[in-house]
Amino acid sequence: GRNWRKWCADLFPRRTRVFGSLRSCCVLLWTCRFAIAMADEETKTESVETGENGDAADEAAGEESGSVLSDVLKTPGVLEAVQDRLGALVGMSSGYIENLPEPVKRRIKALKNLQVECLKVEAKFYEEVHALECQYQTQYKQYYDKRSAIVSGGYEPTDAECEWEDDDDEEEEERGGEKADKEAAGKQTEPSVVPVDAKGIPEFWLTAMKNIENLNQQIQEYDEPALQHLTNIELEYTQNPMGFVLKFHFDPNEFFTDAVLTKTYEVKAEISSNNPFAFDGPEVVKSTGCKINWKKGKNVTVKATKKKQKHKGHGQSRVVMKHVKVESFFNFFDPPEAPSEDEEQETEELEKLTFDYELGLFFRDRFIPRAVLYFTGEAIDEEDEFDEEEMDEEDEEGGEGQDPDFVPKAEHNDKPQECKQQ
Repeated sequence: GRNWRKWCADLFPRRTRVFGSLRSCCVLLWTCRFAIAMADEETKTESVETGENGDAADEAAGEESGSVLSDVLKTPGVLEAVQDRLGALVGMSSGYIENLPEPVKRRIKALKNLQVECLKVEAKFYEEVHALECQYQTQYKQYYDKRSAIVSGGYEPTDAECEWEDDDDEEEEERGGEKADKEAAGKQTEPSVVPVDAKGIPEFWLTAMKNIENLNQQIQEYDEPALQHLTNIELEYTQNPMGFVLKFHFDPNEFFTDAVLTKTYEVKAEISSNNPFAFDGPEVVKSTGCKINWKKGKNVTVKATKKKQKHKGHGQSRVVMKHVKVESFFNFFDPPEAPSEDEEQETEELEKLTFDYELGLFFRDRFIPRAVLYFTGEAIDEEDEFDEEEMDEEDEEGGEGQDPDFVPKAEHNDKPQECKQQ
């Protein structure tokens, strides 16, 4: 016991903070080890006194030591002390850098200045990449426009444009006449929910979004009737300021009068003078949505609740309607405001803001360029399941329902108009 403790003291001298903490942990563990050893000796002594043989005594001692170890580790005070000591080691300096000679420290500062210059080159690289994306945007646009025309039914592709052989086609050929045999035997296949004479590809964008788990979680059941009118999602890069715009195009519908809903993201690739080493490429610094001009009774982002109010004077009560915000995909167009540099933000708001930025980048980099593969499910993989912190749902008082005047099948012929940026 003494030699083991001396070894700990020699290995972890008190003159450094990290090693001092490790030494304390070792002392705690040594205490546990000593208690277990004493229990072993007592067990062996008791076994000899009762006449047990050597093997039986060793086995009994082993079982007893295991029990003692378990009891010690379950002791809140001991376990908490060890965890606190080990947790304190995270981020601590070993003292090596602080104790280097001054000439060596001087050279390290020179290396840091070189590192800052390298980061400036990297920032310039990302700015030129963004300019190149803006340049190639026109070349992509012709294909995206044609995709939109096919999806909406405005253009019917030729036979040559429809030539594509995939795994499903090969499996169909291998099965040969299996389908014909089933039909001959009177077995009917499940009918398609999409009629044969349907135009374009119905619910293309809604289906593609619902195929992504975390994005599907943002789409509520009452959002789907409105999203069924989504005809295209367009990406537009901007240079001043550096960023991009997502444009969601809708057919005329009974929910809102806007033909296009927009979401703008501002991106920066700048090095902070206060903390230059925090630079890790371009980052989203701001997002701006647009006002949705909901038709009467069609706002799916709010819910009407009934609440009783009692008059303090005469004691009479009355029922008032209160509108509260509810979960909806269309909240995407009403993002939280980014805090200023001097302003602190609550954890929950910061998590929502981070998720909003990640979602915008996902639309830009993966979803819009590969929409057909998300529609078929071929592009789904683990990388697309971006993180989102779970939010506790608050229970609302009173009656449930969307907008108090919500009428699912109301017909309106208002002329759609594009919403303006706020």
